Amino acid sequence: IAGAVRGWSEPTVTANGEINFVSDPHSDLSGHGTACAGIIHSIAPDAEIYSVRVLGQRLSGKGKIFASGLRWAIDNNMNVINLSLGTSNAEHFAKFHELVDEAYYRKIVLVTAANNMPIISFPSLYSTVISTACYDGVISDDPLDYYYNPQPPVEFAAKGVDREVAWLDGRYVRATGNSFAAPNMSGIVARLLGKHPSLTPFQVKSVLSSLANNVVQNV
Repeated sequence: IAGAVRGWSEPTVTANGEINFVSDPHSDLSGHGTACAGIIHSIAPDAEIYSVRVLGQRLSGKGKIFASGLRWAIDNNMNVINLSLGTSNAEHFAKFHELVDEAYYRKIVLVTAANNMPIISFPSLYSTVISTACYDGVISDDPLDYYYNPQPPVEFAAKGVDREVAWLDGRYVRATGNSFAAPNMSGIVARLLGKHPSLTPFQVKSVLSSLANNVVQNV
């Protein structure tokens, strides 16, 4: 879905250990980023998408690179940041907490995917982000349907099971994971902010929790 991308950035580590940002167009190494961009654009077709590549071909990377990519997105004033990744390495806890708080106070909405395994990971753990996991599409096949989870640490559930997603070489594949639920929520947030751009992250989360399918049905 290269046509949906408006800008690129890729943090790399130089020989002396410093971070260097490469702003030339880059390709998707695994299909994961293409899938996320495709989901966002299917829900918010007018959204401008910027690709920040921090993972390698096997969807692995260094915490320092991950944090630098998030820093780039914050410094470049992205309205919504989709993080379909996380880390369980406690060494990076404080750094990501600082970045997430900075984004929050700069009115940047962070949508994060919870870990696919029942383990603690972050940034999805932090209270200021929109933490998302997937639900089975059998409940609802409408990507605009989502659910509120009152029990932490995951707050929202969106479609992410057996989902058809864009992939490499113009292909589509079936995929399952929280990584594909998060961009679903990012697309919803992008549409919400498109109509109400003055909303703060706190207000965005309040609106989402009020309009969730299971909350509305119980009113």
